[in-house]
Amino acid sequence: MNSLAGKSVRFDDQYLHVELGDGRIISTPINWYPHLKKAPLNQLARWKFICNKTGIEWPNLDYHLSIASMLEGLPKKAAA
Repeated sequence: MNSLAGKSVRFDDQYLHVELGDGRIISTPINWYPHLKKAPLNQLARWKFICNKTGIEWPNLDYHLSIASMLEGLPKKAAA
């Protein structure tokens, strides 16, 4: 099993949390992802794992996020 394979995704008002298959939980500030921050909760809840569970996709938002990028600790730049 890939050590970056996701098991679950959840949100609160400040963070995006991803539980990995090995039991670790990665939490990053939702502010790092402006596209997700402005989306309604009902759309955020419609995610699915992609790429052997190493990425997360929100098809209705046309947004993709790799778990590896969350670990890099760098916020995504907002589009100009």
